[in-house]
Amino acid sequence: MQLSKTEEQLMELIWQQDGIFMKDLLEAHPDPKPAPTTLATLLKRMQEKGFVGYQIFGNSRQYHALVSKEDYFSKHMRGIIKNFFGNSVAQFASFFTNATDLTADELEELKGIIEEQIKNKQS
Repeated sequence: MQLSKTEEQLMELIWQQDGIFMKDLLEAHPDPKPAPTTLATLLKRMQEKGFVGYQIFGNSRQYHALVSKEDYFSKHMRGIIKNFFGNSVAQFASFFTNATDLTADELEELKGIIEEQIKNKQS
């Protein structure tokens, strides 16, 4: 399951905190700030999707992420590779390295990362 752009923006604020109350989410949200009812609806949808949980403290709920940013991004990237590149990581890598106009140094750095991962997989 995926988050909408608005939900991703809210999730980013939640990932930045160990636990965050709705009033703090409203305060941290960039302008234009959503209405509290809109924020509550978004949080409820995110909870139903399994991305957000909460703990009750008195009359307030402290929200926390149930999915790490790394896990979400990894699944999102796999979806992009599947949907736009025919599930071919090589096609994605080719597009990425050509379309982003990487410098020689950046390509060397990327090459080093890939070589390190190859070593780790072979061990």
